[in-house]
Amino acid sequence: MAAPLTVILFGATGDLSKRKLIPGMLHLFQSRLLDDVRVVGTSLDDISLEEFRDLALTAIKEHSTRSLNDEDWNAFAQRLDYVPLSAGPEALRAAVLRSEELLPGDNELRVHYLSVPPKAALAAVSTIAAAGLVERSRIIMEKPFGIDHASSVKLNAQLHEVFDESQIFRIDHFLGKEAAQNILAFRFANGLFEPIWHRNHIDHIQIDVPETLGLTQRGDFYESTGAYRDMVVTHLFQVLAFTAMEPPTALEPAAINREKTKVFRSMLPIEPTNVVRGQYVGYKDEPGVKPESETETFVALKCYVDNWRWAGVPFYLRTGKRMAQGARIISIAFKEPPRSMFPAGSGVGDHGPDHLTFDLSDQPKMSLSFYGKHPGPGYRLDKLSMQFSMEETSWAGAVLEAYERLIYDAARGDSTLFTSATGVERLWEISNPLIENPPIVRPYDQGSWGPNQIHQLIAPFSWRLPFERKWRDGT
Repeated sequence: MAAPLTVILFGATGDLSKRKLIPGMLHLFQSRLLDDVRVVGTSLDDISLEEFRDLALTAIKEHSTRSLNDEDWNAFAQRLDYVPLSAGPEALRAAVLRSEELLPGDNELRVHYLSVPPKAALAAVSTIAAAGLVERSRIIMEKPFGIDHASSVKLNAQLHEVFDESQIFRIDHFLGKEAAQNILAFRFANGLFEPIWHRNHIDHIQIDVPETLGLTQRGDFYESTGAYRDMVVTHLFQVLAFTAMEPPTALEPAAINREKTKVFRSMLPIEPTNVVRGQYVGYKDEPGVKPESETETFVALKCYVDNWRWAGVPFYLRTGKRMAQGARIISIAFKEPPRSMFPAGSGVGDHGPDHLTFDLSDQPKMSLSFYGKHPGPGYRLDKLSMQFSMEETSWAGAVLEAYERLIYDAARGDSTLFTSATGVERLWEISNPLIENPPIVRPYDQGSWGPNQIHQLIAPFSWRLPFERKWRDGT
């Protein structure tokens, strides 16, 4: 359980707050994981407290996946307060102190959630400092954490003028998903897989996060970031670290973060020749996009972790907007065994290597594919699979959504699923060759899987998505 807590929500009327943060904090309150919590919202919108509570109720009804009764809402609504940014730091401080007077005990904590555009983050930090709200506080920051190595180092230096590194929680909602955390359990709790989790048995690894969504009115923001800065550095590389890390000495934040940082330090610089950049047809017609824009909405790359466990094993990463399907897949391709004993035409090898697949969607799933024999005479082999779905278990109701889990962890001071300054700066450092010499941007059709050059990038392998075989329906 967390200590009594006040969440100061910057950008409280924004899209992320309405879709994820306000519904998430209500669920944490309902579940009693954060039963002593109050929320002070603040944003550029000059609205009243009652208008903010109405906005929160509308957001919960539209976006929450859980039922809401009047008793829970009335109890939660009384814990909401609102101060427009135009009222100044002193008004914000007064609202937080009012909140803390209503919390039990005298060890109240403060969590500042910066649900604001990157260019507004340091202004929010200055407001927190001017309001005298740094003490007993933690700060949750949204990506991106800089746009290159120099800006990342500068941003961290400015943050450290106000907050200690132990107070800063750089959020990556991918790591808040149950399936991402299941990677650690699957690897390190099972004697079946840990002994083969290295270059002697693994052929290659794919981390594939295509999106069907476009910019959703974020043209100005996206023009200054692009797919690589927006998704790869802040999301896909973090998932790669969970997949590739060595066993930590303990299941605690410092030990896990040490191993993640070791992965980042072992990564080779990203070579531009191992990167395919793309832009969906019609992107330049989006609001806020420059007519001559060379910003990528798609990126696929090959990278390497140059240590004893992974030397020579390629990691293939792909993400993009307006693609054929939305998914969040980690696919481990195992090396194929010698198969001279099987007769010609048996089918062995026809369907590629065995795969262990993690689906990081909101309904987490895992699948292990392998060859098996058809019943009857002769030896005819085909691919079979064993699948596990969280939805098919009695645990499904206990799953926290990613933002809920991460807010809860930050409230408890658990930084396991967050990114450190050292890790972020190292990732920008290995990105320098690509940022300084990016390959050309190639067009791709909306609803496709990206530019054709992605097939040359991954050859002699092939992309795991789209799946030839669908996930089984547990019903």
